[in-house]
Amino acid sequence: MFSFTEYTKIPRVVKLWLLTGLVMIFFQIVIGGVTRLTGSGLSITRWEIVTGSIPPLSDTAWQEAFDLYKATPQYAKINEGMSMHEFKFIYFWEYFHRVWARLMFFVFIIPFGWFLWRGMFSKRMVPQLIVVMLLAGLEGFFGWIMVASGLIHRPWVNAYNLTLHLCMALIIFSYLLWITFSVYFPRVEVFHNRVLKQYSVALLIVAFFQIALGAMMSGTKAGLIAPTWPDMHGSFWPAVLLDASHWTTSSFVHYDSNPFMPTLIQFLHRNTAYFLTILCLYFYFKIHSFDLPDLLKKSGNLLLGALFVQILLGILTLINCVSTIPIVLGVLHQAGAVFLLGSIVFVVFQIHAGKLSHD
Repeated sequence: MFSFTEYTKIPRVVKLWLLTGLVMIFFQIVIGGVTRLTGSGLSITRWEIVTGSIPPLSDTAWQEAFDLYKATPQYAKINEGMSMHEFKFIYFWEYFHRVWARLMFFVFIIPFGWFLWRGMFSKRMVPQLIVVMLLAGLEGFFGWIMVASGLIHRPWVNAYNLTLHLCMALIIFSYLLWITFSVYFPRVEVFHNRVLKQYSVALLIVAFFQIALGAMMSGTKAGLIAPTWPDMHGSFWPAVLLDASHWTTSSFVHYDSNPFMPTLIQFLHRNTAYFLTILCLYFYFKIHSFDLPDLLKKSGNLLLGALFVQILLGILTLINCVSTIPIVLGVLHQAGAVFLLGSIVFVVFQIHAGKLSHD
C-alpha cells in the first residue's frame, strides 16, 4: 500500500487537496490581517488546543472570558469600558483565526495519511509534505508566543513576533505552492540563462523582505506616522532619522515609546517598494527580450499586474491612515502581498524547475 507514483501520475484528488491547502493558508493569512487590524488578537488569553475549540456558550462563560480580557494591558490602556457586545466582536475574529487553523490541520493531516496509505504520492512529495506539517506546527507555536507577548506589558503584540509569525506563514505558503506547481507542471520547459536565474532569486528575496517590512508596519502602526505620499510630511528624509541620538538599541527595543522606529520602518517600506518595482519592471522586459517559453512570459504579465495592484493598494492604505489604519484597505493590501509573492514564486519555479538536472 505504501508504494509511490510519479509527479506526472499524481491523482486529481491529490492535486485538488493541495489547492485546498493553499486556499486555506491564503485565507488564514487574510483572517490574521483582520484579527490584527481590528485589535482582536488578545481577546482570548488562553491557549487551549482542545477545549479552546468551543466558544463560550452561556452568559456566565462569556463573562469569565471577558473578565480574563479585562486583566490584559490592552483593556486597561485602550479598551477600558468596552461593552460585552464589543468584546464579542473582537473575540469572534481571534476565535475564527484559531478555529480555521485547527480546521486546516484536519483537512491536511487526515487526507495525507489516506493518500500515503494508498500510494498516491510521489517519493519526493512525502518528505516535502512532512516539512510542511512540521512548519505548520512551528507556526502555531510562534502564534502563541506572539499573543503572549501582548498579555504582559504592551497593549499590542510584539511587532517582531508578529513579523516572525507572518513570515513563517509565507514560507509555508510558498513552499506548498512550489510543491503544487511541481505536481501541476511536472514537465516545465527548461532553458539556460544563469543571469536570469540568479536575478529571479534576488527578486524573490527582495519581495519577501518587503512583505516582512509590511508586517512591521502593521506591528508598529507605522502608517500613522506619515499618512502622506510621495513624501513623508514634505520631506524624503524624515528629520528623526537624521538625528544620531535615536540610533540606539533602546529605540529598536522600545519602538512604541518614540517615533523613530515607526518612521524608519515606513521609510524602508516605501523605498523597498520603489526598488522592488524597478526590479520587477527590469525583469519583465528582460524575459520578453529573450526567446523564452510562452508560459513564463504570461507569468511575467501576471507578476506585473499584481505589482501595480499592490502599489495602488499600498498608497491608498497609507494616505487613509488618519488616526486609525483602514481595515478593508489594510487587509486587501496584505492579501495583495501574498498574491504578488505567489506570482513571483511561479516565475522562479519555471526558471529553476530543471536547474538541478539540466544546468
